[in-house]
Amino acid sequence: MRPILVALCFVCIHMTLLPVVRAELLPGLTVLAYHDVREDIKGNYAPDPFAISAENLAMQFAWLRDQNYNVVSMDEVRDALAGKRRLPERSVLLTFDDGLASVHSSVLPLLKLFDYPALISVVTSWIETDVEVQYENRLLSSRDFLSWEQLRELAASGLVELASHSHDLHRGLIANPQRNEQPAATSRIFADTYESRSEYLQRIEADLARSARLLATRAGQAPQAVVWPYGQYNDALRNLAGLHGMSLSFSLDPDFSDLRAFPVLGRQLIIANPDISRFANMLQGVPAAEVLRAAQVDLDYVYDPDPAVQERNLGLLLDRIKALGISHVFLQAFADPDGNGAADALYFPNRHLPMRADLFNRVAWQLRTRAGVRVFAWMPLLAFEGAAVPVSWQVLQATSDGVEPDPLGEPRLSPFVPEARAFIRDIYTDLAIHSNFDGIHFHDDGRLSDLEDANPLAIAAYQAELGPDFSIAMARDDAALDQRWADLKARTLLALSAELVETVAAYRPVLKTSRNMFASALLDPQGSRYLAQDFDAFLQHYDFVTVMAMPQLEQAADEDRFFAQLIAGVRLRPGAMMQTVFQLQTVDWRGDTRQLPADGLRDRMRALQSEGVRNLAYYPDDFHLDHPRLTDLRQGISLASDPVLP
Repeated sequence: MRPILVALCFVCIHMTLLPVVRAELLPGLTVLAYHDVREDIKGNYAPDPFAISAENLAMQFAWLRDQNYNVVSMDEVRDALAGKRRLPERSVLLTFDDGLASVHSSVLPLLKLFDYPALISVVTSWIETDVEVQYENRLLSSRDFLSWEQLRELAASGLVELASHSHDLHRGLIANPQRNEQPAATSRIFADTYESRSEYLQRIEADLARSARLLATRAGQAPQAVVWPYGQYNDALRNLAGLHGMSLSFSLDPDFSDLRAFPVLGRQLIIANPDISRFANMLQGVPAAEVLRAAQVDLDYVYDPDPAVQERNLGLLLDRIKALGISHVFLQAFADPDGNGAADALYFPNRHLPMRADLFNRVAWQLRTRAGVRVFAWMPLLAFEGAAVPVSWQVLQATSDGVEPDPLGEPRLSPFVPEARAFIRDIYTDLAIHSNFDGIHFHDDGRLSDLEDANPLAIAAYQAELGPDFSIAMARDDAALDQRWADLKARTLLALSAELVETVAAYRPVLKTSRNMFASALLDPQGSRYLAQDFDAFLQHYDFVTVMAMPQLEQAADEDRFFAQLIAGVRLRPGAMMQTVFQLQTVDWRGDTRQLPADGLRDRMRALQSEGVRNLAYYPDDFHLDHPRLTDLRQGISLASDPVLP
C-alpha cells in the first residue's frame, strides 16, 4: 500500500476520535464568494454572470462597514473552529476565487481602504504555465490571472491569505462512456474503463501536493485552506487536503457546512452584480423555503439496446422536463424489466448485480445541465433480487403454513441480515462513486407488514429486544407488544436508510433525501403496525416525505375526502407541509392499467395548491406517449411564472 493510502486510512479512523466543532462558535458567519471585478458591467448586465463591478464591490464593502458587520480573517475563523474564540455576531468572510488579475488591480486597493482581510484562491496551473482557459464567455490566457510577483505582494500585504483552488482540477474530464465532462475533482476518469480508486486518489493527491508546493515556493505562503472547484468535494478530497496542510475547505452551498475534522464551510455565491438592495437582502433576508415539484421517471423508458434510439429517447425526456418548468426529477437508477418492483440490474457500474447499461450518470448529468433540475437517485431500500442474492437474505412472511416471501409483493432483503445490509451498502457506494446527483429518493419497498419479517435473524433481533419468548403469533394476540414490534421494525428501516445516506455522503456530501410513504400509514391509526412506517419519524429523518397520495391505489371510495384527510393529517404537525410531497398517480393500476385524464390531474394539483400544498410530484411519466399531456401537466405543476405553454 502506498504511504498516502496508509495516511488516508489513518485519517478516516482519526476523524471519528475528534470532537465535533460546535456550530455556536460560528454564529451568523456568512462566507461570500466573489470572482472577477470588471469595469464593463452595467446594472444586471454582465458578460460574465459571476463578475461584479468595482463600483458595486466598493458599495458592498461600505455597506458592511456602515451596518456594523464584522469582516473576519481566516485566522479568526480557524481559532473559532478550534474552540479558542467565539466569532462576533454578524461576521463575514470575504473570498475571491480563481486568482484573476483584478484581485490585484481592483480588490487589493479596496481591502487596504477598508482594512478588510480576504481569502484569495488560485488555480496554480493557470499561473505556472502558458494556458488558454475558456472562462465563462471569454478565452483567457495566463496574463489574465495573477502573476507570482503579484501573489507575493498580496501575501505580504497582511490582509490576504492565499488558498489553493487546485493545480489543475478546475475543469471537466470524461466521466462516462457517453463522454460527458464532469468536475475533475470528484469524477472518476473514463477511458475505455474507469479510473480505479487508487488511481483516482493518486491523481488528486499529486494535484493538491503540487498546488501547495507552488504556493509555498513561488508565492511565499503555504496554503492552509482549499477552495474546491465548482464547490464539488468528497471525504477523500478533504482528507488529502488536510494531509497537505489545508485543514479548512470551502464549497459553494450556502446552506451546508460540515464541521468535523478538516471542516468544510459553505459560501454564498455572488452573481449578477447585485446592487445594495439585493446584497442586503442576501445577508439579512430569510431564505425562501425550497419548493419541490418532481417527476418520477423510469429510466427503463429511456434505455434501448440501440444507442441511437436511446439518445433519441433521452432527447424526448430532456425536452419534456425542461418544458414542464419543474425543480426535481426522481430518476430510476435500477432496472426492473419484469415490473415486479425489485432491482434485477442497475444502471451504473457496481460489484454485485448485472449492469443493464451505464446510463444513470449520463441521464442525471444531462437533466441537471440541460433541463436545470435537481436529480434524486430513485433507489430501492430493500428490493434487490438475482443470482447474487441468497434466499436466506429475504424478508419472510409468517403464515399458517410456515414462512415464505410475500407472494403479492416485490422480493426484499431483510434489514436484519448483516450480509444483506452490507450488500445494499456496497450498491449505494458504487452509485455514489460513478454518478453525479443531488439526492436520494427511497422507493416504496421500505415497509414490513404485520406478518413480516419472519427471517430467522429478524426473529433473533426481536427476541433480543422484546424478550426471549417473543414470537409473531404472540404479537398478533397482544396489541401493545405488536406496536412495540412495529416500532422496532420502523426504527430498523430508518437506521438502514441513515446508514446508506452516510455511505453516499462520503462521496456526495451535499445530499438531500426523500422517502416514499404509503398514504395509509398517515390516514390509518393502525398504519404503522401494518407497514412499519411512521410519518412523524419520517419528518425527522428525511428532507422530504413523499406521500403516495393515490386514491385508486388505496381503494378510496371518495377521492375528495381522501385528499382532505391527507391534508388534515399533515397539518396536525407544525411545519410538516414544508417537507411533505403529495405524489399523484397518472395511471390506475387496478385490473387493466389505464391512463388517468391529464386535465383531472391538472385540476387536482391546482386544488391541492389552493389548500396550502406546496410540494407536488407525479408518477409515472410516459414521455413517449405525452402522458400526462404536457399542456395540462405544466398548468398543474410548473414553477414557471406563466404555466400556459405558448
